[in-house]
Amino acid sequence: MIRVIICDDQEMICEGLRAILGTASDVVVVGIAHDGAEAVDLVGQHRPDVVLMDLKMPGMNGIQATRQIKDRFPEVRVLALTTYDADEWVFDAIRSGADGYLLKDTPRAQLIEALRGTAAGATHVDPKVAGKLFARVAQQAAPPAQPDALRSLTERELDVLRLLARGLNNADIARRLYLSEGTVRNYVSNVLAKLDVADRTQAAILALQYGVVEPENG
Repeated sequence: MIRVIICDDQEMICEGLRAILGTASDVVVVGIAHDGAEAVDLVGQHRPDVVLMDLKMPGMNGIQATRQIKDRFPEVRVLALTTYDADEWVFDAIRSGADGYLLKDTPRAQLIEALRGTAAGATHVDPKVAGKLFARVAQQAAPPAQPDALRSLTERELDVLRLLARGLNNADIARRLYLSEGTVRNYVSNVLAKLDVADRTQAAILALQYGVVEPENG
């Protein structure tokens, strides 16, 4: 059972999230907080698996609360949940230790899957903000020499990685490369294994860090 704490300063949002998560048989909401300080206290009491954390709140905001939670309870996963996709919120949340970033207009099924993935150790970044994150990472410095893991990829695996880093799903990659979706799934699995990363987001960040793919303009 995935134990969750919801933190949002709007009562309606909290109740809506509680109702959505109540439709998942493997999720239980163990607490609701309306500001960052209350969230930190509840985490100390309940030690949840995941905190759904709003970012923009009065008093202690979600970024400050995330930093405290990750410092004191590093095993607790924090999934930032907000209406904002502005750069400063994205990067501040991730720098504070958030394990993922999800927008509040995410459909119910995707929200639950993101929560499950986060609890399992995956890094979830909403596609609407992933491009900004990847571009910022890529622009921080000139690409360093590629590690052996990247150099071990075949040409076809590199093709898949480049498209994956653009945010394409398996079906889109299959159409671009004239492959079956099952074949693409196998290539993605091989890429993740060779790079020793947990998910597509981490693979895409590596691709940008080491110049395998450059961010698109606009």
